[in-house]
Amino acid sequence: MNKNDFLKKLQSKLSSFESVISTDEKEWIIKGFIDVYKKVYTISLDTKIISKVMELLLFPLMQKFAEENNLELELSPEQNFYPDLTFVDKNDGTLFAVDIKTTYRIGNDRINGMTLGAFTGYFRNRESTKNIAYPYSRYAGHFVLGVIYSQSENNIDERKIYSAADLDKIPSVIHDFKFFAQPKYKIAAARPGSGNTKNIGSITDLEKILNGKGPFAELGEEIFDDYWKFYLTSDMASQLETSRPYTNLKEYVECKSKNSDILKNLKVKIGQSEELK
Repeated sequence: MNKNDFLKKLQSKLSSFESVISTDEKEWIIKGFIDVYKKVYTISLDTKIISKVMELLLFPLMQKFAEENNLELELSPEQNFYPDLTFVDKNDGTLFAVDIKTTYRIGNDRINGMTLGAFTGYFRNRESTKNIAYPYSRYAGHFVLGVIYSQSENNIDERKIYSAADLDKIPSVIHDFKFFAQPKYKIAAARPGSGNTKNIGSITDLEKILNGKGPFAELGEEIFDDYWKFYLTSDMASQLETSRPYTNLKEYVECKSKNSDILKNLKVKIGQSEELK
């Protein structure tokens, strides 16, 4: 199986994922945590908690997807390792990396940005096995399985304890889900995830992220890789006692065009694009 076939197969399952994790009213099926006394404690809007519970819900679905497509599913060997899921083609051993990302809507057309993995470490040293299941270069494709949701507008009282018999009275903290699956480079922004972090940031336009229309989508994965391999934050540049070579795509092209025919050809296109300026 090649990476394009893998992506198409994964995208074909997205609507079924939505139906498994939400009710007919589009509410999250998870209401809280239950103890041995059958007391239910509500979930807060903490994005880290929601993200982890969502992962646990999706793992069985990913296992079924693997079985249907003659793939072996391997979970991340340790916390904070990349990727969340490794799929291994049983026929030829081809590897596919899938990271699960969750985020919430901001208004009708934007989402809160996501981080798409480090741009240092294993990303730059493609043969490294530090904090990664397999060397980055071993993967035929790097994908993001995303879950976008809306936060509840109801006030959730985290102090309140329910009984299991009251499940229908417990409000869901999130609702109205939308899944997407895209190559990582197609939804990446040209800026870090937040502040001075060493993680790649995502675009935040809802329609563009659903359709994989980020700034690197047309430029290609080769440019995405090159851009982030040499990107420096302020702290990184300070540590190297140098200035930052670029902070956005326009500056990147100006920096590289003198010795790259590929980038010279892209300069006009980038200059004409409002999103890349």
